[in-house]
Order: sequence, then C-alpha cells, then structure tokens
Amino acid sequence: MKVEQIYTGCIAHAAYYIENNGEAAIFDPLREVQPYIDRASKDNASIKYVFLTHFHADFVAGHLDLAAKTNAKIVYGPTAKPTYEVITAEDGQLFEIGSYKVKVIHTPGHTMESTSYLLIDENDKQHGIITGDTLFIGDVGRPDLAQHVVADLTQDKLARLLYHSLREKIMPLSDDLIVYPNHGAGSACGKMMSKETTDTLGNQKRTNYALNPNMTEDEFVKAVLTGLTTPPGYFPSNVLMNMKGYESLDTVLEKAKRPLNAVQFELTANESHALVLDTRPAGLFAQGFIPNSINIGLDGSFAMWVGEMVADIRQEILLVTEAGKEEESMIRLSRIGYDHTIGFLEGGFESWKKAGFEIDTVERITADTLEKDINFDETPIFDVRKKSEFASENLIGAVNIPLNEINNHLAEFPKNRKFILYCAGGYRSMIAASILKQRGWDNFADVIGGFNEIKKTSLLRSDYVCPTTLL
Repeated sequence: MKVEQIYTGCIAHAAYYIENNGEAAIFDPLREVQPYIDRASKDNASIKYVFLTHFHADFVAGHLDLAAKTNAKIVYGPTAKPTYEVITAEDGQLFEIGSYKVKVIHTPGHTMESTSYLLIDENDKQHGIITGDTLFIGDVGRPDLAQHVVADLTQDKLARLLYHSLREKIMPLSDDLIVYPNHGAGSACGKMMSKETTDTLGNQKRTNYALNPNMTEDEFVKAVLTGLTTPPGYFPSNVLMNMKGYESLDTVLEKAKRPLNAVQFELTANESHALVLDTRPAGLFAQGFIPNSINIGLDGSFAMWVGEMVADIRQEILLVTEAGKEEESMIRLSRIGYDHTIGFLEGGFESWKKAGFEIDTVERITADTLEKDINFDETPIFDVRKKSEFASENLIGAVNIPLNEINNHLAEFPKNRKFILYCAGGYRSMIAASILKQRGWDNFADVIGGFNEIKKTSLLRSDYVCPTTLL
C-alpha cells in the first residue's frame, strides 16, 4: 500500500499522503498546503479527502486552504463540531480512495473527537493505522489539553477514555499493522515519545508502557498523568482556530511580505509597539542586533519557543532574518497561529548597521574561559535548561531557571554583579539573553555551546559538577 509520511522535524509533525488510481487523501496537513498539492500532481491524482484526527493544539492545520484549493472534502471523526462544512464520520464508516479504503475508528481520550484511521489496501488487507495523538511510538497523547478549552473535560476523565480506546479499539488489531502517529520526539503533545516515527503495532504492544495488558485503569491514569509539564500557552488558541476557521495563509503572507528599509522599520516599530523578532542563529545575533529585539532562531525549535515566549498570539511582529529566510519565518509563525507579522527588515541586520542606527551585543565566553577565568564563588551561574535536564547533571551552585519560566523569575538575576548563562547548546540561553537585554540587564555572559561544551572541560570532573549519572 502506498503511504507516504511527510515529516516536519522542527515541530515533530507527521502528515500522511495516500494515493491509488488517481485519487489521493491527506491526513493532518500543515498550514502551508502547496507541497501536498504538488505531491498529488506528481501522481496525476486529485485530492479527494482531507482527514483530521482531531482539533490540533500544537499547530494550525491546513485543511481549510487545502479543501478550498482542491475541492477535497474535510473529514472529522464522531463528535467533532467545527463551524465550517465537513463530513462528520460515524464510527466504523468506510471511505474509498481508488481501490484503498479508510476505516474510521473513534478513539477518544486525547480529545473527545480523537479518531484513528485504519488503512486497508486494494486486496482488503489491513495495512496500517493513522493514530493522530491517540498512540505515539513509545507513548500516548496527553489527556490534559482539552480541559484548557472545555473545563468539564478533566484530565482524569479523558485519561480513562483513552485507556478504553486503546484496549478496546487499538490493541485488538493485528500485530503486523504499521502505526503512523502524528508526532515524534520533541512534540509537547506527549512526554516520552521515541525518535522513531513508525513501528508495528505488535512491537508497541510489547514495548509501550501504556499498552501493558496487565495495567489497571487506575494504574494507567496515574502513569499517563505523572510528569506532564504545563502545555505552551498558544495551544488553546490553536484548538479554537482549528475549530472555528482562520484566514487563508495566502492572505496572511500577503500582509506579512512588506519590506521595510531601516528608517521605515524603526518608525513602524515605534508606532505599532510590534515585537521585533530576530530569527537569525544565536552566534550572529550575539555579534549585533537591534536593541529590544528578541532572538528565537529558525535553526532550533522555533515554533515551540515562539509559542512559549510570546504570550499573545495576536501580537504584531516585525521580522529580522537572514537573507532569503523571510518567508520561511512567516510560514513557521503561521503554523502555530501567529498571523500578525506586519513587515520585515529589508536587507537584514546589515541594512540597520549601514543606516547608522544603535546596535546591541551579547557577551559570550567559551567553556574553557568559564573553567579558567571565572570565580564561581563570586559569579552567579544560571542554567536555563528544563528541570529534568538540570536534575540529571549540573554545575554545583548553578541556579536553574527554565527558559519558559524566566519572566516569572527576573528578580533573581542580579544587576549589581556579573553572572553567567548557559543551556544545553546555546540556543535557549540566547533567547534568555535577548529577554534579559530587553528588560535592562547588561552584566552577563553566555557560554558558547552551553553545557555540551562545559562537559568537555575539567569542570565535569571537579567539585563543580553535581551528577545523577556521570557521563
């Protein structure tokens, strides 16, 4: 059976494409839909259906634009009630894609409308199952997200529904089925997903903790709910956009693709109170940037960190990017519903410098300098990694303030003496550095390469390291 996984690593997202006899279907498409249209055109196929596994929280799906451009029908599972026209399928309903069949399997738990799609080939053999956020490789979907949209849907209630969906709908299926989940490692929709993005159902039955047949319902609920982190603040907004509809990406990009020279950029920033978002790599940002801008680089988990650090999804944004990265930055913002980019700096940061406007920098030091020249008794050290990373291994005396909590702990950063920042590799600490600069701090240095480089020094083997497990 022809099933193609279209994986987007920066948000750990998997869409799926199937085609047979000139008919195609897309499952859980991203906001930018032209790649799916191009893929079908390559097969001389028309897109007949766009299937959604649920109302996504971590991205804005592209089903509306895709349906508008191809006349495809949008399909949701039972109980879904969007405000636009769809086919609300019944549990067990069959859809035909050429000689293939897609069977609807209602699997509530991650959300009430969560639905899996069983793929059946031209010989009526069950091939695989697209599980959305119901079943991941090594994990299951977190059941606490829907309560942020509908208060009555408690995480306990949804976890119990998920227990029964897995045991009554998924686990009875054949071991040789291929599991096609919506996310891989790095997604905030689960807590311990594998880096693998497909597997057989049989292997998941043997290795996935949530599919342990001896686990009671109460044990399952405890296991699934333990260790959940606070979901990013943009999740409820994305759910509502997916339920109620949204502006076409073409329209969003048309508004965003507004080149501004340095003078126009400064004027617009001052008049609009827009956030100046610099998407260049951390190293380039540190060498020079527009004062009060925030750095979230495209070369990392860009969408997730924008969602974590920019509280208002309606925030107007002005972009500073590397040459040729303007549209990519706009698209990746819109993937998570940040649709209010109002322009970009034409010519990038170099044009700002040439115009003679003020610039700022971030001091950076190497791990070797940290080891040889920094007095740990006099210089505070701040680690902005996740609590779990810090607990695994850290420098003794370092204070852990996870990046997504930094705005609640600004008072802990001293202004009367120098301090040091680090994360795992330098991406998150530069986000933190840009926020501190914006808030008035100027007395710190960032460690190039972060803890990954610190581990190569003798600090790892000295009294300065506090390991749970020595590496």
